[in-house]
Amino acid sequence: MSLRHALLGLLAVRPSTGYELAKEFEGDLGRHAWQAGHTSVYPELNRMAEDGLAEVTAEGARGAKTYTVTETGRTELHRWLMSPPGPTRARNEYVLRMFLISALPHDDALALLEQIAESTGDAAAELRAVREAHPDDGPLLGADGFGQLAAEYGLRQYEAVRDWARWAAERLRDEKPA
Repeated sequence: MSLRHALLGLLAVRPSTGYELAKEFEGDLGRHAWQAGHTSVYPELNRMAEDGLAEVTAEGARGAKTYTVTETGRTELHRWLMSPPGPTRARNEYVLRMFLISALPHDDALALLEQIAESTGDAAAELRAVREAHPDDGPLLGADGFGQLAAEYGLRQYEAVRDWARWAAERLRDEKPA
């Protein structure tokens, strides 16, 4: 995954200025999927234009440029979306904590599991509210449905982690401290 692909995807949904794109990363996209700031977005847009993946279609006040994805950009986005993710080095803080949880005393390990259950439950509730604000019979693709599939994916992930943490905490409660 790269910032380039995130920007291509956003531009495929709707033409945008660099400022508008950077604002997208300050919202749900940045909180749940990919973070990028103004200092990353603008140089990448310039490189994308140089590479023929995007083009400036309008210029506004104070030098604001509206970018649109080109056919070459759409082709690259399609290629990336349709190909399986490549091998990556996993960096998942929850999983690392679970590998290392045995280093904690029993009561602290239990507290950690309960904290994970609570925090992922809260995150699930936040995404559930996002999903409820958009009816199930509404569009899932295009500008009107942007982010709904991702919200449902995230909701189900958080619920799975919450349920797992509750299960693990229950098992740990049944275990006698060493």
